[in-house]
Amino acid sequence: MLSRKRLTSKVISSLAFLFALTLTLVNADEHSHKYKDHEEVVVWANSVGPLSNRQETYEYFQLPYCKGEGKVEHRHETLGEALLGMELINSGISIRFGQNKSVTPICSQRLLTPQEVKTFQYAVSHDYWFQYFIDDLPVWGFVGKREKDTEHGSLYTHQKFDFEYNGDQIISAQVTPGMPLPLISSQTGLHVDFSYSVTWKVSNKDFKSRFERYLDSDFFENRIHWFSIFNSLMMVLFLTGFVSAMWIRYLRRDFARYDKEAGLNDFDHDLGDDYGWKQIHGDVFRPPANPMTFAAFVGTGQQLAWTSFFVILYTIFGQEWTERASIMTATIFIYAFTSMISGYSSASQYAQYGGKEWVRAMFLTATFWPASVVIVTSLNNSIAIYYTSSRAIPFGTMMALLFIWMLIILPLTFVGTILGKNWAGKADFPCRVHPIPRPIPEKIWYAEPIVVIALGGILPFASIFIEIYFLFTSFWSYKVYYVYGFGLLVFCIVMLVTASVTVVSTYFVINTEDYRWHWMSLATCGSTAAYVYIYAMYYYMQKTKMYGLFQTSFYFGNTALACMAIFLMLGSVGHYAANKFIMRIYRNVKLD
Repeated sequence: MLSRKRLTSKVISSLAFLFALTLTLVNADEHSHKYKDHEEVVVWANSVGPLSNRQETYEYFQLPYCKGEGKVEHRHETLGEALLGMELINSGISIRFGQNKSVTPICSQRLLTPQEVKTFQYAVSHDYWFQYFIDDLPVWGFVGKREKDTEHGSLYTHQKFDFEYNGDQIISAQVTPGMPLPLISSQTGLHVDFSYSVTWKVSNKDFKSRFERYLDSDFFENRIHWFSIFNSLMMVLFLTGFVSAMWIRYLRRDFARYDKEAGLNDFDHDLGDDYGWKQIHGDVFRPPANPMTFAAFVGTGQQLAWTSFFVILYTIFGQEWTERASIMTATIFIYAFTSMISGYSSASQYAQYGGKEWVRAMFLTATFWPASVVIVTSLNNSIAIYYTSSRAIPFGTMMALLFIWMLIILPLTFVGTILGKNWAGKADFPCRVHPIPRPIPEKIWYAEPIVVIALGGILPFASIFIEIYFLFTSFWSYKVYYVYGFGLLVFCIVMLVTASVTVVSTYFVINTEDYRWHWMSLATCGSTAAYVYIYAMYYYMQKTKMYGLFQTSFYFGNTALACMAIFLMLGSVGHYAANKFIMRIYRNVKLD
């Protein structure tokens, strides 16, 4: 039988291998991005949608644009692209590398029907934009513009493509719509000439720096961002110092007092100070209420925390900040391959408190987070289907996710459960649990667990408040979040703040002789999620112009999922710190 040290080494090696395999999987379809003279450059039409509603997108040709003479075909979508509603279709616009073109018709003169004119009128009145992908570079343009002199605005009928290239590689691409045509309603329709032109210019810029034009350094690297990071670091130092001072001053005093009481006879002991956390040593290791659910929460939270950490590292070292689809794909596979962590953590936690139904516990751990995502996504997907949006998840993608759960997540969770149950499932508590629960004494209002939980989320939220603003602006608006180094630093800071706050809160609660610390330690900093959701409501009302059922459901549904993930991650970290703290102090005191 393997020793613990060798088994730990093998588990870590296996996880490292699976993580490396994940990076290989999500980068397996990269292209060379090199062209020969006059080689075809494909213009992939992605989507159209209203400017105010970032997530409300539709297939490009749902607007009655004409298709070019080139072969119109769909590009094979990755898992991340399908989940993000990226439906790439060859626009049929003929562009050759290095070859300029004057004004060229996309197709022969098009007669828009009255209904098609109304479709364009609606799009222009709601500030619809379109998106192309050219050599993996995103380009945007507006469908039309509102006019003061016309009731329904004007439609842009011309697209001017400007390219910069260095050698055989494209450095930049952009499209400028022009030639507005008033959208006049008529029973006979409207004649439209759709055209395009192409200009190529030589550039001295390096290929590796071609995404810099999409990055807003003035927004992400301003003084406020740096100042918030500095404040968060100071908060960590303060809390670390406070915990150290608490350990040195208060706990040492408690240890000395309890050691002194241990030397008194029974009569003197009865006259002594009979209060404090030592008095609940027979109950502090009592199983939490609903231990199976509690274990699933802890295990899932640890898996999500490690998934977030690995995704940030992948984005930093893979420089994938401009590829949301790649990040989405990586997140799915990294989550799947870290399922052993949740199984191990959940099973060990459940077994330590005498759990016997470990198969049910394993299944709950493997399904809790995926089921939560499925419930919210199904609601959003139903709305997307009703709106005929490209954000509707295809059936094939659903089947792919189901196979990932069945073939990767469930087996790895099972393996982790076996390891956790047999290796770390033995209870090693320093105190015996009394058969009869001790009554919990009355205490002052601010020592009640609900109050401690409500206050516990304030400091962690303060440490991530500014970063959440940048993340919201990136996800719900049109900024590209690329400062993942900042993100990694803030991630580490909030974990340290969470651990410190939970330890202090746990000491405060058990010192009032309340042994219900398990769920309290999970929810203390997990309550940060509630503050994030409240901020999300403020952001929706004050910082955006979103409207309609579609965008509202996507915004609040996905935000609810993100907040649930925050609750589980911070809660599991807080419980881990509190558990270590509890074990340490009860091992250091002499008991009868």
